[in-house]
Amino acid sequence: MSFRKRNIGLSLGVDRAAIPTASEKPAPESPGIRPSPDDGRPTTSTGTPSLDGLLAGHAGLPMGKTLLVEENGTTDFAGALLRYYAAEGVVQEHKVHVVGVPEQWGRSLPGLIGTAESVEGKRSDKRKDERMKIAWRYERLGEFGAGVAGSRNVPAAGNQDPAAPQAPAFCHAFDLTKRLAHPSITNMSFVPLAPSKESPFISVLNRLQTEIASSASHTIHRIVIPSLLNPTMYPPDTCQPEHLLQFLHSLKALMNAYTTRVTTMITLPLALFPRSSGLVRWMELLSDGVIELCPFPHSADALTTSGAATSQEEPPQGMLKVHRLPVLHERGGGSDQNLGQDWAFILSRRRFEIKPFSLPPAEGDTEAQDASAPSGMPKKSDLEF
Repeated sequence: MSFRKRNIGLSLGVDRAAIPTASEKPAPESPGIRPSPDDGRPTTSTGTPSLDGLLAGHAGLPMGKTLLVEENGTTDFAGALLRYYAAEGVVQEHKVHVVGVPEQWGRSLPGLIGTAESVEGKRSDKRKDERMKIAWRYERLGEFGAGVAGSRNVPAAGNQDPAAPQAPAFCHAFDLTKRLAHPSITNMSFVPLAPSKESPFISVLNRLQTEIASSASHTIHRIVIPSLLNPTMYPPDTCQPEHLLQFLHSLKALMNAYTTRVTTMITLPLALFPRSSGLVRWMELLSDGVIELCPFPHSADALTTSGAATSQEEPPQGMLKVHRLPVLHERGGGSDQNLGQDWAFILSRRRFEIKPFSLPPAEGDTEAQDASAPSGMPKKSDLEF
């Protein structure tokens, strides 16, 4: 058998004239958006740096995803997270849509005090004299939020160009005792719940779809839903599964249609709708990320003051449980290593911080503390630098 070369093309090939050239003007970059250090998908900040570092290694909330924040008790820590999320969108000149609350809610957004990196740098300088001096390369070893997500933004020493333009800030710091004054705050959209015979959420979906579709192709939208199903704001029939689940399905379809332009954050009071109910379980399944805030009761104040923090640290105000993260296994993105870990949260005037929760040895048990210490290890007070 002989083989003969045949110059027969299998296909006509790709029309190279249809490929855009480098001289074409690219689409304008949206502020407050950067690629995920894990898989490169576009992400935006929640307004809380420690919460950004918790979201499956994306260093932010991936675009097209929903974050459900549940809270036990009668406190409003979830409301503070939601205000940080909305304030970050206003500062980044995103289009913020607030569902179910009046305009007074937008007037209570926390005031801007600077970028998150600058504020954290000032706090680091204050703590530098209080902590033990160790080798520079091990200084941030093991610190939460100091991994890949945080290292991508720090330029190497000696490579900083003073004349180079500074990159826009990805996350900002806010003060809860102040009120946000920004020109873009007038662009916030408040979507009321209109009464309807079919479903009270129909008008909300129509309004959101119209505003997103009529906006520019590079406009970023943030959907904010405070205290979903709260009876003081929502009519009684909204908690019916045929209305609520249909709304969440339609909202998810809307975000899939604009997967690079929309994110959503929802808060839910578990005191009224516990996680043991089937309705809340379906809500969690229809959300990409689910976290639960469990504030400490008043009887645990002594425990949090003496056990959960040192004298230099602020005591935590509750536990944070991670039930679900925006991990996309089918496309190879995200990591679920933070699931099942013990996290605590601290809400102060200028920050909402999430950090690992651990208990030191019991106070007064000096024998156990001396026994757990390595032999021959000098005390910190005896060390001289």
